[in-house]
Amino acid sequence: METDNNLIATAEAKIGRIQYQTIVQSGGHTIIADEPADMNGMNTGMAPYNLLLASLASCTVITLRMFIESKMWVVDEITINLDLSKTEERVHIDSKLTFKGELNDEQRKRLITIADACPVHKMLVGNFEIYTSAE
Repeated sequence: METDNNLIATAEAKIGRIQYQTIVQSGGHTIIADEPADMNGMNTGMAPYNLLLASLASCTVITLRMFIESKMWVVDEITINLDLSKTEERVHIDSKLTFKGELNDEQRKRLITIADACPVHKMLVGNFEIYTSAE
C-alpha cells in the first residue's frame, strides 16, 4: 500500500445482511447507499453511480459559488444536471449548468471553464490510482 501524506478525505462503508444496503461514514456524516429494486436492492439510498454523480455535482456548484462570490457577480442559484452513460469503451458524463442571475456570455463561458476545474472533476479525468488490500 502506498501512503500519502496529503490525505484529503477518508470513508468507511459497511454492509450487513440487508440486501445491498450499505452504511457509509465520512467526514463525521453518515449516509445510506443501496441498489435500486430492479437490481435486487432495497432502494433505501443512492446507488454507487448516483453517489459518484452527486460528488461531482456538489463539488462543481460549490466551486462555482466560491468563484462567483470572489468576483461579486450576482447569481442567485446554480443548478447542474448530470447524466452518466457507459459503453464498452468509455464512460461519459454530460453536464448542463443553469444560472439564475445577471451574467453575460463571457461570464458564462468563464464559469464553464471554472466548472471543469473543480477538484472532483480533475480527479475523474486525471491520473487516478486505487490501491486495494485486504486484512
